[in-house]
Amino acid sequence: MNGIQIKNITKTYKNITALDNVSFSFEYGKIYGFLGRNGAGKSTLINIIANRIFADKGEIFIDDMPAKENMAVHEKIFCMSEADLYDTSLKIKDHFKWIKRFYESFDTEKAFEIAEKFNLNTNKRFKALSKGYQSIFKLTVALSLRVPYVIFDEPVLGLDANHRELFYRLLLKEYETEERTFILATHLIEEVANIIEEVVLIDKGSILLQENVGTLLETGYSVSGMTKDVESYCIGKNVIGYDELGGLKIAYVLGEKSALPQNSSLQISSMNLQKLFVKLTENGGNGS
Repeated sequence: MNGIQIKNITKTYKNITALDNVSFSFEYGKIYGFLGRNGAGKSTLINIIANRIFADKGEIFIDDMPAKENMAVHEKIFCMSEADLYDTSLKIKDHFKWIKRFYESFDTEKAFEIAEKFNLNTNKRFKALSKGYQSIFKLTVALSLRVPYVIFDEPVLGLDANHRELFYRLLLKEYETEERTFILATHLIEEVANIIEEVVLIDKGSILLQENVGTLLETGYSVSGMTKDVESYCIGKNVIGYDELGGLKIAYVLGEKSALPQNSSLQISSMNLQKLFVKLTENGGNGS
């Protein structure tokens, strides 16, 4: 099977279980949103996939090959992360030369082209760059690698709105030019809602859901009105959360919409991905 397979991964730190028997797959040829609150386990799992730390139990497979300490998967995956893993005294253009030595698939010409689009000065040393431009350098590297699986862990940290928009455009262009898997782990959910095809939601070390974004948004909606009317409508439905103000109530529901009672004052609205994420995770995923 082509993809990243996560099988029964468990990771603990002293008395904290960061990942609890996690199993799912990132298929080849999709753009994923990997979402979760701070401390949910996103970065821990990404670091295990990238071979930076090791799981206590379970295995990761990349295109059916064991990923742990396996050089055969080196040219298959790259992880762009918040951590500064580069020699801070080297100039950016020299980083490009060294990266080409470690990754045959690194396109140096493309890296310089992307750097120019971002106005990244490749004659500067890494440590002389602002936090935003350090992120831009990391993005440039990730976008210039022709590997099947690229993970972006908080990719737009420190970027202004224009640079974030440019990154998303370049990402889509890369995906259209050469199919591969892009995984975006981010807190800016609404920014990526129109880019990602599938969402994986992790909370408290467990996977809450994995679903096609379009399907998920079609089945998620809100119903608002007087408290008693909303509660009556929601009987038997999968309610993932509520908002209340005075005598008014909004219920957030997953599932098929049923018709409103005749002459009802209730209103039904669509639910965006950000609200869905908040309601699924604010109470540990039980929605109550």
